Amino acid sequence: MQVELSALEKTDTWKLVDLPPRVKPIGCRWVYKIKRHAYGSIERFKARLVAKGYNQVEG
Repeated sequence: MQVELSALEKTDTWKLVDLPPRVKPIGCRWVYKIKRHAYGSIERFKARLVAKGYNQVEG
């Protein structure tokens, strides 16, 4: 997971900003995957951070 975070930081994928007053942030979670070679051995582990958009409340 640290490798993925470092790669995202290095490529300026996001910018950390302050949350506006009276705004509730959307939750998030880590999703993990094992990438395998064609013959089945593990190539590498992948991780991505996804937003839980289904929890959003309009307004």
